[in-house]
Amino acid sequence: MSSIAAKPSSSAEGLRPSREYKNFINGEWVASRTKKTFENRNPADRDDLIGTFQESDESDVSAAIDAAHKAYESWRLTPAPRRAEYLYRVGDILKRDKEKIAREMTREMGKVLDETKGDVQEAIDMAFLAAGEGRRLYGQTTPSELHNKFAMSVRMPLGVAGLITPWNFPIAIPAWKGMAALICGNTVVIKPASLTPLSVVMLAEAFEEAGLPKGVFNVVTGGGREVGEPMLKNPKVSVISFTGSTQVGRDISIACAPTFKHLHLEMGGKNIIMVMDDADVDLAVDGALWGAFGTAGQRCTAASRIAVHAKVYDQFVEKLAGRAKKLRVGYGLDPNVDMGPNVSEGQVKTVEKYVKIGLDEGAKVVAGGKAITGKNDTWDYSKGFFHEPTVFADVKPDMRVAQEEIFGPVTAVMKINSLEEAIAVGNGVQYGLSSSIYTRDVNKAFTAMRDMYTGIFYVNAPTIGAEVHLPFGGTKATGNGHREAGVAGLDVFSEWKSIYVDYSGSLQRAQIDTEEI
Repeated sequence: MSSIAAKPSSSAEGLRPSREYKNFINGEWVASRTKKTFENRNPADRDDLIGTFQESDESDVSAAIDAAHKAYESWRLTPAPRRAEYLYRVGDILKRDKEKIAREMTREMGKVLDETKGDVQEAIDMAFLAAGEGRRLYGQTTPSELHNKFAMSVRMPLGVAGLITPWNFPIAIPAWKGMAALICGNTVVIKPASLTPLSVVMLAEAFEEAGLPKGVFNVVTGGGREVGEPMLKNPKVSVISFTGSTQVGRDISIACAPTFKHLHLEMGGKNIIMVMDDADVDLAVDGALWGAFGTAGQRCTAASRIAVHAKVYDQFVEKLAGRAKKLRVGYGLDPNVDMGPNVSEGQVKTVEKYVKIGLDEGAKVVAGGKAITGKNDTWDYSKGFFHEPTVFADVKPDMRVAQEEIFGPVTAVMKINSLEEAIAVGNGVQYGLSSSIYTRDVNKAFTAMRDMYTGIFYVNAPTIGAEVHLPFGGTKATGNGHREAGVAGLDVFSEWKSIYVDYSGSLQRAQIDTEEI
């Protein structure tokens, strides 16, 4: 465990002083009609009040949706290259304020500063990528089977997009969804996670500074039942995009079904790293540390399972456990810290529950295994929600710690005897988000690449590290088939329209009036 410096004051760090934050509706910062607020506190230091946020209800959601619905008619008719100009401006603003936003995000959700800078960079990248699509938004042109007839397809927007976003990537994921929705011509109402509302408020501030027309981007804070559910039921919302747990995603799918809302779900993961007997073991350990303990394991792509060939198993476990024990845990703004806190008391309790489950099932803790609540000369860990980086060894594939998503700094190491066994173990869970293999054998790499049924696959890299220009998402209980980021992300927020222009001057009947060869 690290010995870290005491947290400087907010003013010394250039952080925002605590204040009340409002909803952003129709281009204005407004209080909730409930006149109620909730507190947002630093998960590394519960004495640090970041601010109070609106505890909104259905009336606030309706106001935001009405504003978005009204703004949609003019926004959809704004030429896509003009819509793109706003996104370019937002990208520039985020780039200018990257350090400030990242520091606030570390304070809000806990992950170390390098990681929150990466979170903001993803939003910057997505702004520029989506803006670039403003001069493309490619459809198709194709020959008609008839004379003097032109055929093409184009994208058309859906309407109001309701976005429900998580706390672990509190500006990147809103940007993945929001930028794609806006460039397609939709308007947006977003409900940020209640644990990280400030990050989305800062994104809204960037849109406001960029001069985005009123009502095009709206933010309503509050709980899932009070804000999320009314969004699902409102008939003016045409598409819902949700990132979160599989159970909540299932409930959202049911809620959207009666009105046939378009729905995009990005849910859980139980991702695997496969380490073959010919792998560079030190490189694999580097990848496992980053994959398992980046963001304190609070990623849907976290490397929470590791299947290691029997020939290198003991060596790998010894090195991974030794490195995990040396990771420095603490306040994410300290440059000496490797891993920050869990986001909440509930997340720590979940991790503790699964550590007990793993021990009861016969797995062996070789590193970590406990919450950190002690106090040293420079930090009182009891003020926050900290847990040791934890490595289980001697795990069997059917154990709960190898099957269920923990969403914390825990990884489970299993022994396998072949590539085929590793692939079977890798595919033997309900999720299908990300997987990876460490090997020097190109044949093994391509076999695993082909046979792992996951939406993302890495060779000689961990299960995290997706880039915004490729599709992001998974199979099975991870999602419902859609993808975020890249050009594929546009499919969530647009419909195809096929168009036929007949300039023959006479009635032509497709499939009937075609000439025989």
